[in-house]
Amino acid sequence: MSDLFSGTGSPPAQPTPQKAQQTASAPDQQYDASSIEVLEGLEPVRRRPGMYIGGTDEGALHHLAAEILDNSMDEAVAGHATTIDVTLEAGDWLVVRDNGRGIPVDPHPRFPDRSALEVILTTLHAGGKFSGKSYATSGGLHGVGSSVVNALSTRMEVEVARDKTLWRQIYARGIPQTAIEKIGAAPNRRGTQIRFQPDPEIFGTHSFQPARLYKLCRSKAFLFRGVTIRWNCDPSLIKAGDLTPAEAVLHFPGGLADSLADELGKNAPLLSPIWSGDAELPETNGVSGGRVEWAIAFLESGTASFASFCNTIPTPLGGTHEAGCRAALVKGFRAWGDQRSNRRASIVTAEDILGCTAIQLSAFVRDPQFQGQTKEKLTSAEASKLVETALRDRFDHWLSGNPTQADSLLAFVVERAEDRLRRREQKDTPRKSATRRLRLPGKLTDCTREKAEETEIFLVEGDSAGGSAKQARNRETQAVLPLRGKILNVASATSEKLRGNQELSDLVEALGCGTGDRFDLTRLRYGRVIIMTDADVDGAHIASLLMTFFYRELPELVRSGHLYLAQPPLYRLTHGARTVYAMDDADKDRKIRTQFKPNAKVEVSRFKGLGEMPPKDLKETTMDPKRRTLLRVVIHSEDRLETRERVESLMGRKPELRFAFIQEHAQSVEMLDI
Repeated sequence: MSDLFSGTGSPPAQPTPQKAQQTASAPDQQYDASSIEVLEGLEPVRRRPGMYIGGTDEGALHHLAAEILDNSMDEAVAGHATTIDVTLEAGDWLVVRDNGRGIPVDPHPRFPDRSALEVILTTLHAGGKFSGKSYATSGGLHGVGSSVVNALSTRMEVEVARDKTLWRQIYARGIPQTAIEKIGAAPNRRGTQIRFQPDPEIFGTHSFQPARLYKLCRSKAFLFRGVTIRWNCDPSLIKAGDLTPAEAVLHFPGGLADSLADELGKNAPLLSPIWSGDAELPETNGVSGGRVEWAIAFLESGTASFASFCNTIPTPLGGTHEAGCRAALVKGFRAWGDQRSNRRASIVTAEDILGCTAIQLSAFVRDPQFQGQTKEKLTSAEASKLVETALRDRFDHWLSGNPTQADSLLAFVVERAEDRLRRREQKDTPRKSATRRLRLPGKLTDCTREKAEETEIFLVEGDSAGGSAKQARNRETQAVLPLRGKILNVASATSEKLRGNQELSDLVEALGCGTGDRFDLTRLRYGRVIIMTDADVDGAHIASLLMTFFYRELPELVRSGHLYLAQPPLYRLTHGARTVYAMDDADKDRKIRTQFKPNAKVEVSRFKGLGEMPPKDLKETTMDPKRRTLLRVVIHSEDRLETRERVESLMGRKPELRFAFIQEHAQSVEMLDI
């Protein structure tokens, strides 16, 4: 083994422990009591700003604005302020002023040589929100907000109007530049004004963005309906194309309801009106639990969302107050299902509800616990039960007070739950283009062109009609899928029947775009989906069943304008070499009078169905894009709730609703063509 060593025939000498320590800690340095640094005052903030505001990027910069604005909002929520002025000036100066009580300026009991104002702005964990005596609920809980902003600003100017007297003090990077000064009398002014400029040594080239600050002000105004925020911005700071106003008065008496309506827009696909309200949280140990406000919109389609706040602080990561809201909604729907003998309501979960709702929730709680200084998640355990209790009671009353809407909403979330279970059971296999499959879905006869916008598929009833349509079609651009007569009524069928229906499965597979949450319009294989049924009562019934299927299972396909109804004629009118087609009896009589000579012997042929129509006639009247008439199926955005209720009443599981509709409209029927 001597070849393993350095040629001496013996191992090399091992280093002493002291030498080994020096080697491991290179470069060599002395480590004793003198190496221990003590950071005083606000020096820790400037040394490690990320610990207090999450970083030094643009988001962290705007966190400074939120900290100062939150202090004024706490005054408003506590009932001491009604107006907040936010002004962005040139040079990256931000001014926040309120008409609250004003920060105390008298000497602090523990530091008699310093005012309370100076203690608050230069000492970490100093503030008036720890005991709960000055603020029942507040967003500033750690006593670091204002002092951190002070430490990270090149200059901060503070004015306080208390007891009809105006006081002023100036700071630079957290260090007082002047003693607190009595400026003079202020008989018509009260509150605090803070003007500060973020330090470029900390934030580099980042600067305040008018659009971001304006959005912050709007969100705060929405969160507390009792406050008015007056926004002002130097016009030179607003870039071309930025729609941020230079001046605005932000006051929203409707609170979160106004906020959610503004977010969704006028044409939101609502299943019911926005449900909103507020309630006091239950007391715990004789102490008020606070308050909760909410606005919830149930969406027929679109993007779901959940925005939550605690004491006006955004909580983008959610937390226990969101958990309480979810529990209240789930238990409320299940209880309503029990009351209405809907056994399927028991399968509803929070996933089914939150996937079709836009929610804004604002809780005001005492002594909340957050995850981290940036307060992105509420962790107070008691908040979950408090919010659930307050919200559940109001939700139960709202459902029972609006039974028709409640039934419709329950049916919708149950559908989502059934679709979730169906997806879990089915293996999600990628769908290949039908032209490349060894077996086409159902009895599909496909077209040869692949660009969806240039193709269309005809859904016809039965093999006979399918045979005529296949002969009449343009093989390059028109596909034909025969269906077996009347398809399943999806509005009244159980989820098991829907999952097991091969006819509808073939239809969905032929279209290629999926259903429910798996729907993807970009995968639709045909630009037009055309329902082509006989021009009689049975044909109208089949068309109604198909439209119900598309409305319930593929609503976005309908809204995007891809669903059509073909208009085949019922009669062929012939005299000599002249042939005219009529859509119905009235059209037949009119055309006999207007299209032929008086007393002409017109041969009238009534088509028994598409299968009895010669392919030449079918092509000429119904399938040729140059001569046919198509009706596009649309859903009017302003009548979406009424549309859903109408579909449920006419096609749903309750025959008594159809009977009531027949009774109501029986007098409008003039003639039945049997």
